Amino acid sequence: MTIRYEAEQKLFHLQAGESSYVMHILPSGHLAHVYWGSRLRHVKAEHRLRPVSRAFSPNPDPSDESFSLDTTPLEYPAYGNSDFRQPAYQVQLSNGSTLTDLRYVSHSIRPGKPKLEGLPATYVESDEEADTLEIRMEDKLSGLQVTLSYTAYARWNAVTRSARFVNAGEQKLRLLRALSMSVDLEHDQFELLHLSGAWARERYIERGPLRSGTQSVESRRGASSHQHNPFVALLASGADEDHGEVYGFSLVYSGNFTASAEVDQFHTTRLSMGINPFDFTWVLDPGEAFQTPEAVMVYSSTGLTGMSHTYHELYRTRLCRGTFRDRSRPVLINNWEATYFNFTADKIEEIAAAGAELGIELFVLDDGWFGKRDDDSTSLGDWTVDRRKLPHGLEDLAERVTRRGMQFGLWFEPEMISPDSDLYREHPDWCLHVPDRPRTVARHQLVLDLSRQEVCDYLVETVSRVLASAPIAYVKWDMNRHMTEVGSARLEPRRQRETAHRYMLGLYDVMERITASFPNVLFESCSGGGGRFDPGILHYMPQTWTSDNTDAVSRLKIQYGTSLVYPVSAMGAHVSAVPNHQLHRTTSLQMRGDVAMSGNFGYELDLTTFSTEERELAKRQVADYKELREFVQYGRFYRLISPFEGQDTAWMFVSPDQSEVLACSFRVLAEPNAPLQRLRLKGLNPSLDYREVDTGEVYGGDELMHAGISLPRAKGDFQSCLFSFRAVV
Repeated sequence: MTIRYEAEQKLFHLQAGESSYVMHILPSGHLAHVYWGSRLRHVKAEHRLRPVSRAFSPNPDPSDESFSLDTTPLEYPAYGNSDFRQPAYQVQLSNGSTLTDLRYVSHSIRPGKPKLEGLPATYVESDEEADTLEIRMEDKLSGLQVTLSYTAYARWNAVTRSARFVNAGEQKLRLLRALSMSVDLEHDQFELLHLSGAWARERYIERGPLRSGTQSVESRRGASSHQHNPFVALLASGADEDHGEVYGFSLVYSGNFTASAEVDQFHTTRLSMGINPFDFTWVLDPGEAFQTPEAVMVYSSTGLTGMSHTYHELYRTRLCRGTFRDRSRPVLINNWEATYFNFTADKIEEIAAAGAELGIELFVLDDGWFGKRDDDSTSLGDWTVDRRKLPHGLEDLAERVTRRGMQFGLWFEPEMISPDSDLYREHPDWCLHVPDRPRTVARHQLVLDLSRQEVCDYLVETVSRVLASAPIAYVKWDMNRHMTEVGSARLEPRRQRETAHRYMLGLYDVMERITASFPNVLFESCSGGGGRFDPGILHYMPQTWTSDNTDAVSRLKIQYGTSLVYPVSAMGAHVSAVPNHQLHRTTSLQMRGDVAMSGNFGYELDLTTFSTEERELAKRQVADYKELREFVQYGRFYRLISPFEGQDTAWMFVSPDQSEVLACSFRVLAEPNAPLQRLRLKGLNPSLDYREVDTGEVYGGDELMHAGISLPRAKGDFQSCLFSFRAVV
């Protein structure tokens, strides 16, 4: 078992992979945090917890001046009972007070991992993979019951956490704050790392030392957002890619979130994460329950690489689901930057024919195929084929594409509605809105109210009808604006602040029903590119369009940052035209291809305009990627040189059996008289010899890792080089 309870000590010991997570029931009934780190055989609570009297830290029990919740490391803290730090939850009682005091009641340990009702979460395929601890806490005065759930995976250094609130009393309660986890660490000698940015600049790495007070990242946009990703990490002093302790925190949620680190006056750190309490309340009438999303906590004693590998393997194999979880992803061509809204069936077939000649396997028809969609000002919500552009419908176009030996895919933006649409004219109350307030538009569109069952049912019915109308093998599911005027015409006034979370529950329900009905369709999520690249969506769609920015230089930072948490199999990466449509930068087709081959590879340009030389290079790129993609998508990924620290970037892929290797090196700007460089690889078998595919030169695995390989001298800006190795048998 990965979880045991030591009754004499009243101690819970979770052993997840090579890590331990330990808690203790205090004599008061509060749940204290004892330890989280490298795996231990045994722990004694008295060796870790040191009650001490502190000035201005009140004592709930006057007879014990050494005990204060303000100085105790807690698992799920409240506010108001002597702990002045940020609470994990807050509940308003019917008398208007917000004071509650959860105490231990009982617990259970069971093999496996139960599902979270209505929410995405990691899972197990057999009960032997993990154990789950459920600790029931209660505030007797109000009747509030909270069940804290912990799952410890046997294979990975991962512990998942969530909380379930039940109103077992007779008066209504209002949840004002309901985070998924909180953990108190004994010092503040950490750096906080998070992934921030903007549209076309997603998941840039930011890292800095903790300081007294609170540092946080959050979204109030109704989506996990381009601006901040629902992930943070604490790095102990000196930690880097391969060394030192790292604590990772990732929220399996796609809406408003918060993640914060508070350093108190005693230099301890409280890290908490969950649904953003800003503009959130949830009414709990007697007998009602509320479930928080899941937080995935990962410990690494081997730096960021160890943390990333845990997240990669866990999310790829026990968060993603379905037919395509373990299947190689196809090479695709998307027509968006080739034609935008201006296309005909003949033009689409022409691009598809050019793609087929290159060995491309999937054609994706992007925006503009429905309603009267000649630009982005109309028709969202009207999911009927535009017969002006496609006079014979989707079935005919799909048949013309498949006749070329390619599969056919389609773009949707189901969650949005255009004011200029038949759907809006029929149901103007179906969008998020507040009565008598203006309806703010973005990209000429509003957000459908997915807190309403009839709206969710409409989406499932209309999208399913289109998917059943033609041989559609792929869907790009887009979402191009964030929430404003967050209100629902169906919710009563006291529940209006539930709208944003109810939207997410509705979205997850829609995605669950559609993806389950079409298991042989590969779904890729998108939100203006990477605006909703989060674990919640990955539970339903195994890959995400990493960014609308397809510039190869920008993608170095975007893909590097994304790799801290998310597996390569989740990243869509395309070769686009130059000058690049987002930055107007011109890079070589070679570099664009080399960068894009470090993800789910494809093209997004007009292939019919390629020169003979470009066609030959693209053909080689497609063929090379097909040989490499199995271990690129599903092997181990290592970061070698950070694009955030200079002009160079490098990363690599190793097959699970360490027999195949792809190392990728990139130089942004050339330098005069630059030093000669060697690239040291990682993750190889030091006892094996490896042959470089292009040169036939043989190197020892130990040599490649410790002495490295010489990099060619870069001539000009925007250069790239790939090294492919195979073990010598």
